[in-house]
Amino acid sequence: MSLDVPTMTETRAKPDPRVYMAAERTFLAWIRTGIALMAFGFVVARFGVFLRQVALGSRIVIRGHSGLSLYVGLGLISVGLVVCVVSALRHTRYVKALDAGRFREAYGATFAFAIVALLAVVGVTMAVVLASV
Repeated sequence: MSLDVPTMTETRAKPDPRVYMAAERTFLAWIRTGIALMAFGFVVARFGVFLRQVALGSRIVIRGHSGLSLYVGLGLISVGLVVCVVSALRHTRYVKALDAGRFREAYGATFAFAIVALLAVVGVTMAVVLASV
């Protein structure tokens, strides 16, 4: 009873399909994130319209409304689009690196942390806007 351990050349010749499937799942997760950002951006952009309609219906005066929600919403839609494009580019680059046998190429998590930081800033901004209304 011997265990056949594949050599490095055999591993490169027959890449594990699970690695490609994991890369595809990660890519699809980024696409879902981009779509969610775009949908959230649409909701935020329409939030200002909703507030104005509520104010008209109940005769509440909204002071200092600058239409910030429209710009924040458009920004989130743009960020969602950028996330989709960057994730497609990263996935393509990663699959090429896998095909070339460079499995452990460093990509880093900077992009993910940048998105988290941006969403934190948007969340704080929207909380301030809601508190001031």
